[in-house]
Amino acid sequence: MHAFDVLADPVRRCILETLSQGERASGEIVEIVGRDFGIGQSAVSQHLKVLRENGFANVTVSGARRIYAIDATPLSEVDQWLSQFRHYWGPRLEALATEVARGKRKRKGSKA
Repeated sequence: MHAFDVLADPVRRCILETLSQGERASGEIVEIVGRDFGIGQSAVSQHLKVLRENGFANVTVSGARRIYAIDATPLSEVDQWLSQFRHYWGPRLEALATEVARGKRKRKGSKA
C-alpha cells in the first residue's frame, strides 16, 4: 500500500498523531480513537495492523500488553514527494516568521 493510501484514513492519521507523542499501549490507542471516532477495539486493531504492515508503526509485546511506537521511515517517502511543492510555501513561511518577529519587537518596545 502506498504511503498516501495509508495516510488517507483519518483514523490512521489520528493513531500516528497519538504515537508521535510517544509509545502507547494498544488499550490507550483504542480509548483515544474510540472516543474520537466511535469505533471499537477490533476496528482500531485493523488500523494498527495496516500501520504495522506498511512500516508506520512497530509493536513490542510486554506480557499481555502490546506497546506501539511510530516508525517515521515511510514518512520520508511523503516528505520526498512534498519537497517538489515546498517552494510554494517556503517564502510564505519566511514572511510569517518575519511578521511574528516584528510583532514581538513591537510588543517588547511598548512595554519599556
